[in-house]
Amino acid sequence: MTKRKKPIGLNDPLYHPDHARPRTRREFIAQGFLSGAATVVGGSMFSLLGGPRRARADLSMDVAEAYDALCAAAGGGKIPFICFDLAGGANIAGSNVLIGGAGGQEDFLSTAGYSKQGLPGDRTPANSQTNFINQELGLKFHSQSAMLSGILEKVSVGNRANINGAVIPARSQNDTANNPHNPMYAIKLAGAGGSVVDLIGSRNSDSGGNSMAPADFMAAVGAEARPTKVDRPSDVVGLVDTGSNESSPLRPTDTVAAMESMYRLSDQKLGVVSTGLTAAGADAEVERLVRCAYLKSTWLADRFGGDNTVDPATDANIVGPTGIFSAAEFENDGEFRKTASVMKMVVPPNGLQASAGAGTITMGGYDYHTGDRETGERRDLRVGRCIGACLEYASIMATPVMIYVCSDGSVFSNGMIDNSADGAGKGVWTGDNQQTAASFFLVYNPLGPPTLRGGTPEQQFRHQQLGYMRASGDVETASTPAANNVNLLVQTVLLNYMALHGEEGDFTGLLQPYGIPNGLGDATQRDSLIAFQSLI
Repeated sequence: MTKRKKPIGLNDPLYHPDHARPRTRREFIAQGFLSGAATVVGGSMFSLLGGPRRARADLSMDVAEAYDALCAAAGGGKIPFICFDLAGGANIAGSNVLIGGAGGQEDFLSTAGYSKQGLPGDRTPANSQTNFINQELGLKFHSQSAMLSGILEKVSVGNRANINGAVIPARSQNDTANNPHNPMYAIKLAGAGGSVVDLIGSRNSDSGGNSMAPADFMAAVGAEARPTKVDRPSDVVGLVDTGSNESSPLRPTDTVAAMESMYRLSDQKLGVVSTGLTAAGADAEVERLVRCAYLKSTWLADRFGGDNTVDPATDANIVGPTGIFSAAEFENDGEFRKTASVMKMVVPPNGLQASAGAGTITMGGYDYHTGDRETGERRDLRVGRCIGACLEYASIMATPVMIYVCSDGSVFSNGMIDNSADGAGKGVWTGDNQQTAASFFLVYNPLGPPTLRGGTPEQQFRHQQLGYMRASGDVETASTPAANNVNLLVQTVLLNYMALHGEEGDFTGLLQPYGIPNGLGDATQRDSLIAFQSLI
């Protein structure tokens, strides 16, 4: 009997004999050599953003009206959007989210197909003796999904009924930075924006994540929208530092008054000077931008000064006895701190605009074909907890949210079984396989469960699974435009985001001015790729 090797720790890097040594930052992240921040950043002396906030009354009415008229940030009324980018090729299909044939999630695959997706014959959802299907979140998961377990651990029972989701079977290349998975710029083009910044991401990359963003959307939105890096509480605090702290001689009301005076003086000067620009409207636009620079500084001091807290580490809804994370969880896991930081900025209290319109959370170490199952199970459990934390925080804030989960490629099992405690008798992950890849999204609506398109259950199931798989467990590449084209996968996510706002009819009109071709077909074809009715 061979001696069992020592289990790979949750934060340990992954060494693969069939992979070259990691050289790029993306490869280091995928194999878990780089992950969340390892140090705890203490509470800030600044008191800014948190809890259910109210608008402070220090700002003069004429200044507030000028801000609203001239430079209020875009994105008001848009649903917050968070992307989980799992670097390395995580399993999504079968062992986590169920994907079936053309008949939907319960149009079961072959036993061999499920085995390829890590489910032995006695664990398939087709097994009539045991129910392995869980539908607590609307979208059907395997009942023994580690990702689902993590989500349910963080989402209160009473909030689960207001969540629903959809899965998109779609191939993407294994272990490469060239997958344009990231939808941040597309979501920005649809109008998402924040009061502080429009986009954030946990990586210092053009997309804010591990995967690239489609080049045509980046060109349409422009380099100025590049996501601001946020992966720890101190990043959040730094973005909305108003300069009011315990050592300042100025009270928050004094700060607002001083900045109002600066705005008024600059406004008077702009009324008697000219920029010298001759292009039509150029002079007025420069004046507007200068005014907005002063107005926004004044507005931020008013909104984030005073006795509110921006620091996720000091938000009782996030950390502590009644928080989503215990103090020990938060202190000991950089991925939890990263998630808390992004969700704090993207998910605002009901009725207020978010500090950021959309954000990406990259989690590394998902290239977990290590010849066992337990390594992947533990990492799936942790990302489930992070996804669940975002959903639970949205419920606390009484604000809808869309959570999108993607990965570069996927994995497969050769049928060997891991009987360790965490392996739980499931198939070991043997190697990379883009044929089994998929993405999915979950939507939380504080007013009730998101409603699938289609009038009958027979029609609705086609909107819960956007595409399908072959009986062999491989993506049917002809099932949707996105099934074999990652750029069109991003368009599918964009279309669904717009549909949540009732704006799907504007899809081609949104793309055309920027020369972005609509790859999703006519209105009837696009409707088949939309999961939910409008929430707005």
